[in-house]
Order: sequence, then C-alpha cells, then structure tokens
Amino acid sequence: MTNKIDSVDYTGITNDLFRRVYEHKTHFNEKSFTSKYNINKLVYFEEYNNPKQAINREKQIKGLSREKKFNLIKTINPNFNDLARDWYKDNQAEHKEQPT
Repeated sequence: MTNKIDSVDYTGITNDLFRRVYEHKTHFNEKSFTSKYNINKLVYFEEYNNPKQAINREKQIKGLSREKKFNLIKTINPNFNDLARDWYKDNQAEHKEQPT
C-alpha cells in the first residue's frame, strides 16, 4: 500500500485483505504507521494459501529497495491505481468476495 502521492510504502500480510484495506482506509488504528503517513491506497497484492509462504514473501518484499518494490508494483499496476477503489461503495464494509 502507499499514500496518495506514492511517496511512502507499506508491506504487510493478512488473512482478510478486504477487512485490512478497509482498516487502513478508515484509519482504524489512529497511532499506526499507515495512519500517520495516510497510507490508504492498495497498489499491489499477492495471494497465498499457505501462511508460511505468505510470511516468507512478505519478508522478501520488505527486504527490497524502494526502487525494486516500485518496479514490482509496476509489473501489474504501472499507474499506481488504487486496486481497492471500488470495494467499499456506499461506505459499507460488509464482507464480500475478495477479488482474485
């Protein structure tokens, strides 16, 4: 995830992407890193069925330079569009099927 001007990045894992992105967008935890830097734009995600694989991939991505992270994002989202922009229409965070 990143902020509006793509100047700060955040990498994390979750077992519920829809809920977690909503928490970032609504600043659920006001003292969090993502709230402090207004990180609320989903620009990249990967899905894993195995939690160990997800954790290993998170560590790998966190170890990349900023340039390499941004190049990775550009492979699927060259314009850094918010991939979750239409997920919460009408401000309802009811659980729906996540995108694949």
